[in-house]
Amino acid sequence: MSSVQLSGTGVAAVAFTKKGAASSFDGLRLAPPSARVCSTRRAFRSLVVKAATVVTPKYTSLKPLGDRVLVKLGAAEEKTIGGILLPSTAQSKPQGGEVVAVGEGKTIGDKKVEVSVPVGAEVVYSKYAGTEVEFNDAKHLILKEDDIIGILESDDAKDMKPLNDRVLIKVAEAEDKTAGGLILTETTKEKPSIGTVVAVGPGPLDDEGKRQPLSVTAGSNVLYSKYAGSEFKGADGTNYIVLRVSDVMAVLS
Repeated sequence: MSSVQLSGTGVAAVAFTKKGAASSFDGLRLAPPSARVCSTRRAFRSLVVKAATVVTPKYTSLKPLGDRVLVKLGAAEEKTIGGILLPSTAQSKPQGGEVVAVGEGKTIGDKKVEVSVPVGAEVVYSKYAGTEVEFNDAKHLILKEDDIIGILESDDAKDMKPLNDRVLIKVAEAEDKTAGGLILTETTKEKPSIGTVVAVGPGPLDDEGKRQPLSVTAGSNVLYSKYAGSEFKGADGTNYIVLRVSDVMAVLS
């Protein structure tokens, strides 16, 4: 499951901001994962950080090919919610940005399918997708359209528009008590894998380049795979998850 990893405890969320203008990322928060601690320095020596490819100033244009999209990255948060400064090695990799260029699309059978994401859209993408490049003194990412999770139509995760075969689900709240009445703490509450579908994507493309409708609809209560998808936190603290429809296991009624 894709999520943001931050070192240290007490980190509650990460917000994205776009320099110089209001952005949909100003209020979007990614749900925090459990912190992982390495026990020895030797573990850190084995980590290899791959730098972004730098495009020299003599190149003034970067045009994605095929179904690829060029995204200008949002800035990583430099502080935790509590005001603790994060070193550059601990800052979370941003998972969103603005689409600044798109490819000409791809051919499926005899049909040419254009990229469905428009230039200027604020998007969220899979954590490990694409290739980072530094172009015009700004960090960008070139990735395939299918690696884009959804389009942000506001600064709240609940308004995210999922793409292709993905669905946006409002996660059900975890139980506060066990069946025997024992009160659970936040650390012992089991992560729920049940929720309500808020929005669905237009569906995947078939062999003829036509969209196939998804098997679930907005408003359905569903059971989904526990370790799938990307988690987000809404402006009001509500938990959401975006995952592929293939990770939805059942509809509950």
